[in-house]
Amino acid sequence: MTIHTLLIANRGEIACRVIRTARRLGIRTVAVHSAADAGAPHVHMAHTAIEIGPAAVAESYLSIERIMDAARKTGADAIHPGYGFLSENAKFARACEDAGITFVGPPIAAIDLMGDKARSKLRMIEAGVPTVPGYQDEDQSDAKLLAEASRIGFPLMVKASAGGGGRGMRLVDDPAKLERALKAARSEAKNAFGDDRLILEKAVVEPRHVEIQVFADRSGNVVHLGERDCSVQRRHQKVVEEAPSPAVTPEIRSAMGEAAVQAAQSIGYLGAGTVEFLLDRNGDFYFLEMNTRLQVEHPVTEMVTGYDLVEWQIRVAEGENLPARQADIRLDGHAIEVRLYAESPAKNFLPRTGRAHLWRIPEGAGIRVDAGLSEGQEITPFYDPMIAKVIAHGPTRDAARLRLANALRDTKLLGVETNRRFLIETLEDEVFAAGEATTAFIEQRFPKSRLKPATIGAEDIALAAVLLFRRTRTDAPAAFHGWRSSGQTPRSPMVIRIGEDEHEVTVIWHGGDDYDVATGGGTVTVAGTCVGNAEIAWRTEAGTKRAAFCFDGESLLLQTEMADIAAEETTYLDRAAEAAGGDGAVVAPMNGRVLRLAVKAGDKVTRGQIVAVLEAMKMEHEITAPVAGEVSETAAAEGQQVATNALLVRIEAGN
Repeated sequence: MTIHTLLIANRGEIACRVIRTARRLGIRTVAVHSAADAGAPHVHMAHTAIEIGPAAVAESYLSIERIMDAARKTGADAIHPGYGFLSENAKFARACEDAGITFVGPPIAAIDLMGDKARSKLRMIEAGVPTVPGYQDEDQSDAKLLAEASRIGFPLMVKASAGGGGRGMRLVDDPAKLERALKAARSEAKNAFGDDRLILEKAVVEPRHVEIQVFADRSGNVVHLGERDCSVQRRHQKVVEEAPSPAVTPEIRSAMGEAAVQAAQSIGYLGAGTVEFLLDRNGDFYFLEMNTRLQVEHPVTEMVTGYDLVEWQIRVAEGENLPARQADIRLDGHAIEVRLYAESPAKNFLPRTGRAHLWRIPEGAGIRVDAGLSEGQEITPFYDPMIAKVIAHGPTRDAARLRLANALRDTKLLGVETNRRFLIETLEDEVFAAGEATTAFIEQRFPKSRLKPATIGAEDIALAAVLLFRRTRTDAPAAFHGWRSSGQTPRSPMVIRIGEDEHEVTVIWHGGDDYDVATGGGTVTVAGTCVGNAEIAWRTEAGTKRAAFCFDGESLLLQTEMADIAAEETTYLDRAAEAAGGDGAVVAPMNGRVLRLAVKAGDKVTRGQIVAVLEAMKMEHEITAPVAGEVSETAAAEGQQVATNALLVRIEAGN
């Protein structure tokens, strides 16, 4: 059958990615969107768009009823679930089947089986696929889980049976911490998947996370398209992915590929799937899980094979055979992908929100950017914090790595904090560069002492001073301090606040585009300044440098090669009133929903004790007391949506 109208039951870069291929194939596309995404790029890319509910995913993107209603209203004869949301939901696939709509995905039985980590592991054991020792039975009592943990041994992984993407997952290395981990994992799994069942697995120490892309058609043909290495992770969520893996030999690739194909054949698979393995230091590998969908990181496979995997999905859904056999598939060069997140690496990778006041993506040979963001768009707390995927391909791993690092330097986003600098440092880290990164990479190579905010140097301060000066003083000569008709060079003392620090500077304008900025650390020359559309360029002994900037009201947003700066002039600020500090105020570190308040007024708390749990961008975040004392106020309620820096709890410091 031929697909005429394809509804994409997803959002952001995922929907944009599917729409691009569908349009190329001549298929009419339908975008669904929440009220919060009315102006999102995927809405404008599709032929038709329809609103399906408010911002909350449970009432929009996760509502099977509303999506099926949208399909009926728009005449869609097929639905592509993207990756995430309902892509691995057997109930959704069944709803499509009942409605006579083609589901661009695997059979219902395969989704149902592989979505259950316990049942899928048992099936893989039966199929002869290597698996990690663990516990995956029905008895979910704490007593049973504690006993099984003791049998398996520590360290071990606690996982949501119905889970994925790091939700409901905890690494436990101390038996005394297991009960708390079970409670937290159950809660997170229940909220994310509506299923709080858990499994336990022996933790493979410092493994590589390697996955195999498989594809199957209705004629029984099953192939694999090589492997991807996804070892660089934080909170069990992938940050950097590459193909092929620097740790996989041709022999391991062959064996792992055969095991993945065997896994797919054993469950009567159809379409795109990903079989994930843990690879230990000895070259032994163990089945981790099978994702019954296309993965976020599929572009690296596309770049080394030359195939469009979304097109393959559509062709298979239409009943066609796979366009290539195993012997036809070759890997060309190397590709690396990084996920650009709205988050703060210096604050344990907490998600961030904000408005994209300026957004520029890199271009060039071997560079690909998959994004679902437009300039001026709000990055909200309702969805995953991933902004874009930046991918580079090269003839060698090193060529791809260096190309990608430079592409990130050319990526401009102002208005929300991101992990851009962290990604550059990761790509340039000697362990990653040597191809030796394991799942322990971030923990080992990026301790808290390294995950600090960027150092603001004298040149950064000088640039901010020049831009603020040009905005407020260039057209107002009377504002120059020290200016005289005798021709003395105009001087303007200024106070600039960057973060929590204030800097006293003097801008000396030599006329034209030349400035000197006197700072506490000396004088910085900003010569030959050229300010264009959102970019400032200036001459240095090392050549011309460039930085991106824009203004948000009175605030200057400035992005240099390795720093993101928000600055404002406070020269004339009245400093008579200083805010009182140290009163034990516990505030929300991000926009989110208060999942749980663990204290009430009058409770005694210790420093570091959990006082609240906040849910934001699909993850749960424990908020702790900054001081010991007595709770004097609870300012938020469970279930309430709160903004960044909103007061949650106030503690009266004391013994």
